[in-house]
Amino acid sequence: MLFGMGKSGRSLWTQAIKEGKTTKKSDSHSAWTVKSLTAGVEKKHIALERNLRGKQMTGIVLGIDPSLRGTGLSVVEAMEDGSIRYIESLTIKNHPSLSMPECLARIMTETLAIIKRNKPICVAIEQSVYVQNFRTALILGSSRGAAIAASASMKLEVFEYPPLRIKQAVIGYGRASKEQVAKSVSMLAKCPILPLDEADATATAITHIFTYKM
Repeated sequence: MLFGMGKSGRSLWTQAIKEGKTTKKSDSHSAWTVKSLTAGVEKKHIALERNLRGKQMTGIVLGIDPSLRGTGLSVVEAMEDGSIRYIESLTIKNHPSLSMPECLARIMTETLAIIKRNKPICVAIEQSVYVQNFRTALILGSSRGAAIAASASMKLEVFEYPPLRIKQAVIGYGRASKEQVAKSVSMLAKCPILPLDEADATATAITHIFTYKM
């Protein structure tokens, strides 16, 4: 019996919509109408879309291109007007005579030093790519680990980006050469053409700025 009443109520509501009776206002508070309900849903959808899209971040970012013998570090700042300001960059060159532990110690020390000088709000590092040689993978992983450990010890969040994504972000082509990346970075950050490792580190930081939304 109750089910039948519910069904009858829905039928009456459907009929009222067809006849346009729902657009009439019953009192000063005005009844809900199909038009007002649709407008409300649309407004909520627009608000949700804006929240999901977010806005470009601002602040200083440290970019890292890890390597045992030539780790690139670069500091850039995302400005309020959407531009990118280059601050500084360097390459940690470890001589072949240094052992692997000595190289990792230098990577950690130099990373800590550049963080203390510039006080970035986060770190962006190039992600490891697939390599067939186990030793190469071990060395690259250790280099990344030293840089990440230094960043984490300073309570900084670390974001990782694959090389293909970085090239797509700064030049629009995932198979671009290092030289092409360096030229693109120079234009984006309005800085001289940097050494390749530093240019890659800068590109990584710029990728985070373009990708991460507040």
